[in-house]
Amino acid sequence: MRIVIALGGNALLRRGEKPTVEVQRAHIQRAARAVAEVAREHTVVVTHGNGPQIGLLAARAIGQRETDRAPLDVLGAESMGMIGYLIEQALTNELPRQRIATVLTQVEVHSDDPAFQNPTKPIGPVLTKSEAEQLSNRHGWSVAPEGEHYRRVVASPEPVRVLQWETISLLVDAGVLVICGGGGGIPVVSDESGTISGVEAVIDKDRTADLLARSLRADALLLLTDVTALQDRWGTPDAEPIRTASPSRLRGMELAAGSMGPKVDAACRFVESGLGFAAIGAIEDAAAILRGESGTIVRNGDA
Repeated sequence: MRIVIALGGNALLRRGEKPTVEVQRAHIQRAARAVAEVAREHTVVVTHGNGPQIGLLAARAIGQRETDRAPLDVLGAESMGMIGYLIEQALTNELPRQRIATVLTQVEVHSDDPAFQNPTKPIGPVLTKSEAEQLSNRHGWSVAPEGEHYRRVVASPEPVRVLQWETISLLVDAGVLVICGGGGGIPVVSDESGTISGVEAVIDKDRTADLLARSLRADALLLLTDVTALQDRWGTPDAEPIRTASPSRLRGMELAAGSMGPKVDAACRFVESGLGFAAIGAIEDAAAILRGESGTIVRNGDA
């Protein structure tokens, strides 16, 4: 099977951990073992998150002069290169005979996407009200309250085209394990002449994983995170794992927009395309999920 594996942010860094390379490398090695187990039997393409990393890069940029500060699309590319390197190295150690490549991936969005008029994606450090106002006035940033504090927010537009998907497809057909679409990809827009340019935005990584899986006509989309499966009645004493489900059943559930919501939406979109099945589960259970022994499998027609 041709499988797109989307690694959640916890594959690299967990909340409260120090963002050192050593900590990230330890998590990536764990994820690489799980991916390698699948890749020994199937054709695999890997995507990944970059939330903590781009947040740190954005935090460093706060004190820089306007002329020295890199725009968000460039920071996204920077984080993608760093994370791709770490994943590529870990997978090479697990699969020494496997050809592996990291592809810097640009993802087109529409310049008139309504998300640009309503920025909602938090990025960077927590700020006081005074800091938020100063940064908003200085850089023209949008800021929004988060509990008792504030954070910068940017647009999260819908991905419409993975610019490098044909290159990725050629590599996959040649037997290369490709790492791409990191952090949802580098957001770009194109003008009437076809010229592309980067924009200040963050694309949801799970929606990009779905778009990539459909572009590559994958057989399966695995969305791997730190939960073993979706749950009915989550957070109650009666909670129980959902082993199989249809898109219509999952779309009827209330899910957090910042956590499981995007994963479920991506899984449903892929299954509704008619190409194959999707699954949500824990990173270390990747092979078991494909065997139907763990996770939540999403298929058309399941209850």
